[in-house]
Amino acid sequence: MKFVCTVCGHEEDTDTRKPKCDCGGLWELSYTPPKFSLAEVDRDTWSIFRYRKFMAMADDTWRDITLGEGMTPIIPFRDGVWLKMDYFMPTLSFKDRGAAVLIAHAKSIGVKRVIQDSSGNAGNSVAAYCGRAGIACDIFVPEGTSDKKIRMIEAHGATAHIIPGNRDHCADVCRTTAREEHLYYANHVYNPFFYEGTKTYIYETYEQLHRIPKHIFIPVGNGTLFLGIVKGLEHLLQSGVIAQMPQLYLVQSERCQPLLKAMEQHALQIHPEKPAATMAEGIAIGLPMRGTEILSYAYRYGVKGVAIPEEKILSARSMLARQGIYCEHTTAAVYAGYEAYCRAHGPVSDVLISMCGAGLKSDHG
Repeated sequence: MKFVCTVCGHEEDTDTRKPKCDCGGLWELSYTPPKFSLAEVDRDTWSIFRYRKFMAMADDTWRDITLGEGMTPIIPFRDGVWLKMDYFMPTLSFKDRGAAVLIAHAKSIGVKRVIQDSSGNAGNSVAAYCGRAGIACDIFVPEGTSDKKIRMIEAHGATAHIIPGNRDHCADVCRTTAREEHLYYANHVYNPFFYEGTKTYIYETYEQLHRIPKHIFIPVGNGTLFLGIVKGLEHLLQSGVIAQMPQLYLVQSERCQPLLKAMEQHALQIHPEKPAATMAEGIAIGLPMRGTEILSYAYRYGVKGVAIPEEKILSARSMLARQGIYCEHTTAAVYAGYEAYCRAHGPVSDVLISMCGAGLKSDHG
């Protein structure tokens, strides 16, 4: 198993401390899992690592890192919508799927200190698993990040650095610091081990429902859930477990939609966008680092784009809360995007939506 550059094809051992190739390209894993079969799922393991037969795992370090992430229920909601309750996680967000695998990898190669940038959820997750692993951790977050998320990061023993400016600037500052101080960049976008965790979203869905719903709405900022979902679905397709790809919907805020704009023009590259203020802070990414990869998948599988109306986010969150689903604003925004799509194109049924983050993390009105 190697890291392979997505630009020049250069290979590197996975124990490298380089966050990307010398040419600037991001890494992907040269790993082909065995055919998926429920018979190979370790049903005595109550975490995402029940699927480790199909994950790029070098050793058993995960056993000392796992916090029981995953195994989140899928509940029927209304109008043919299924909600996967991914905020039923140790740090209350789906990012625990990827962080558990990424930090297990970091621990296995002897990393002592990591640095990462985040809008809050990924930083909180990496901080928690670093605390579990005994790895020192610095998390850079942009100004305006929910104070509750910052307090959670610090509670896990990490140091939170609040960076003036938007999310993309925060990432630039963090990457510069990582390079200058020679720190391990445990980033959920750069490191492909993170996607080995997020693809378990699909494995769980198939195990729980014994099928994959026809429509999947996915919030996309940097695309960590989207890429994991596509990788998981491709694996099921190649294994003959499902006959066709479901209809995927890439959901972005109307105030920050660089991927949707590129898709409208069938462009191969992202034009950077300065995000306007939005309650969907978790997906307010003006320049997704894996944008070219996301677009490639979008065109390959006929992914549809959906813009979230900002003025519908609070009403969607309120409606969900009255039904017992108390989610953060970015999560509610995805449901608002689903409703907007139905208004514009007619209703769709047999829909899966991830409840990505808990409402306790949000400070907005």
